[in-house]
Amino acid sequence: MSTTRDTGWFTSTHSGAADNDCVEVRLTDAGTRVRDSKDRHGPALAFSPAAWTALLRTTR
Repeated sequence: MSTTRDTGWFTSTHSGAADNDCVEVRLTDAGTRVRDSKDRHGPALAFSPAAWTALLRTTR
């Protein structure tokens, strides 16, 4: 049986209710997608697992 991870879209825990500058993230086995929470039907950035890990290491 294969396991498929898909968290669905979620906002950062650092985003507050009054904060309009939010991004939403979706984690899957294939990679990570990031989109603007104000434009849910707009474009999303796609990252491979390795690229997402590198981005997080760089920005922390």
